[in-house]
Amino acid sequence: MGVSVQLTAVIFILVLVSTHHLAAGDGHDPLLVLDGYEDEGIRLKCFTERLFSEVQVLWTDGRGGSLTGTPLNTNTITANASSSIILKPGSGNAVSCKIIDKLLKTSTESSVVIANVFFPATSPWLAAFIVILLLGIFLVIAAIYKLRSNSKTTTRERNAQKEFQKEIADLKDELDEEWDRFQNENQDMLDKIENVQNELDFRRAQKNAVNITLDENCKHPSLIIKEKNRVMSSTQKEILPKAVVVATKGFSEKRHYWEVEVGDKSEWELGVVDEEIRNTLRNNTINTFPKGNLLSLRFSQGKYTLTGGKGEGNFKPCSVVGVFLDWESSTLSFFDVEEKCLLESLTFELSGNLYPFFSPGSDDKWLGVRPVTLKIQILRDILPQGQEEIDKLIMW
Repeated sequence: MGVSVQLTAVIFILVLVSTHHLAAGDGHDPLLVLDGYEDEGIRLKCFTERLFSEVQVLWTDGRGGSLTGTPLNTNTITANASSSIILKPGSGNAVSCKIIDKLLKTSTESSVVIANVFFPATSPWLAAFIVILLLGIFLVIAAIYKLRSNSKTTTRERNAQKEFQKEIADLKDELDEEWDRFQNENQDMLDKIENVQNELDFRRAQKNAVNITLDENCKHPSLIIKEKNRVMSSTQKEILPKAVVVATKGFSEKRHYWEVEVGDKSEWELGVVDEEIRNTLRNNTINTFPKGNLLSLRFSQGKYTLTGGKGEGNFKPCSVVGVFLDWESSTLSFFDVEEKCLLESLTFELSGNLYPFFSPGSDDKWLGVRPVTLKIQILRDILPQGQEEIDKLIMW
């Protein structure tokens, strides 16, 4: 508002009243008034009292060129006429408003000169500011778009990573299940192979079966022999030294196998003794167990014990024990006949005859040597070979 007032005052100061051309009657010069800034220029209004019967307005610049203004507007209430024009920078500082009365052939004119300083000027920094502002807006929009795009990409990658990790976990679980199944199947196969190997070893030993007869002349006095192959203690008290009976025949070469029924006896001892112990027991002149070479397996209090207390085992009690004397490999082995598996085994470095011996313990149950019946019962689902192949494996 202050700028408009100053500009109006300056314009009033700079108004130059033109020469009047009066042909008939008299009138006042038109009044030039600043109406304000508009459309990057200054709007000028030209007012005149309506003293003419028919008037026309003519706008000219400082060089006399015509300017286009608004049509002359008459106001019947105020009895005046007006026209306006927008003067823009560069269109010239001087402008004239001429009122012509065509009927009376008279005219009046007013001019004004406006300094450039009063025109609204565009700051050279405004364009740069607008460009920078637009560029900033563009960059912000681009950054927001990029962030959203990155966020979507990150979310997709995170989801893809989760899916990938889930697939890895599922695959790992499947591999673990397959591995466990393989381990179980492998263990089952190893157990079957071990069972087959044990049965083959047992059958190979069993095919070397020999007949065993107990020697009435080589036993402890407290023992009772029946049918030459069964023995039992006549007392239920522990006998010291241990009560044993020796077989009539000894072995010094090849392989020999026999089976002993121990049933559910709580204690027993089986094995072989050398000829020195056998002769001492036969003479029956001692009160203590004779010194010499003895190889045995003893069962007592639910445990198996080898000679000298070595090789304690946790096998379940068995009712029939197979004894295998192998001079070719210098081993004495004990088998669970029902399970067809090895219980314990001993190696030795002896010479001369070794005699089977039997100690029935102090209970009132019989211990007997039984005849061996060779039966081929290897499961054909384990060994798919024919009968001839099975026989070859056993005979090998």
